[in-house]
Amino acid sequence: MTDIVLIGGLWLAPQVWTDVVTELDRRGHRGIPVALPGQGDGNTEATLDDQVTAVLAAIDDCIAPPLVVGHSAAASLAWIAADRRPVAGVALIGGFPVADGEAYADFLPIVDGAMPFPGWPAFEGPDSADLDAATRERVESAMIPVPEGVARGIVRLENEARYDVPVTLICPEFTPDDARSWIAAGELLELAKARQLDLVDLDSGHWPMVTEPAALAAVLERGRAQGYLRKDVDLEVAMTCLSSPAIHVGMHRARGYPAGEVSIPQVVDLVLSGLLSREAPATGS
Repeated sequence: MTDIVLIGGLWLAPQVWTDVVTELDRRGHRGIPVALPGQGDGNTEATLDDQVTAVLAAIDDCIAPPLVVGHSAAASLAWIAADRRPVAGVALIGGFPVADGEAYADFLPIVDGAMPFPGWPAFEGPDSADLDAATRERVESAMIPVPEGVARGIVRLENEARYDVPVTLICPEFTPDDARSWIAAGELLELAKARQLDLVDLDSGHWPMVTEPAALAAVLERGRAQGYLRKDVDLEVAMTCLSSPAIHVGMHRARGYPAGEVSIPQVVDLVLSGLLSREAPATGS
């Protein structure tokens, strides 16, 4: 079982990941939603540093370096984690990390010391097109104003080794081509420096953990696999092998792994050892 740390964006409590955690568990992974201070615990004085501390604590509790997932504004929290801890990879859902010295999320009004959810009109269009009225009401009722100390906190990055971390940019309400154009235009400076960037399309709005949890879990599994791979190893080969009944038998014979109990690290182990060809073996071979 591998660990995937899940960080919700603005206004979201950790319960928003419940369906994704269920799907990840079904795939043999442990989803770990981070309880961010100020987003569900009643701490109106929470700061960005408090949230960073919570994320790092979740990573430190993992047995091995996890995949760290940041949704929307929390892409910056995931990127800070990659700056400060060894991680298997980073997956960013519908958001981009800001650069060192920039504010975390200072782009909406602060009211009585917190940034409230501005309402659905601010997200009309692709962001919310897949949310029906009942789902909108349910999601909004669970949203929590973000403390000013979080929203206006300053992001600090100092370890350039973060650019070596495999990054999966999940594109829900925008396309991979959109993201490429923003990178080319110099709008996403941190991602432009990432040495291993995988852009993945996901047909959903801005909150796929709510509307497409199974599809999101599948993409996160891909991101987890990417974190185990060297740059010269084909990700598609590993993913194809992972789903091949034949490879379960082959791994059992080659390395003594229990038949039917194959994990991504074991698949990659075989890929790196040259035991798998670029063509997945035929079933039963």
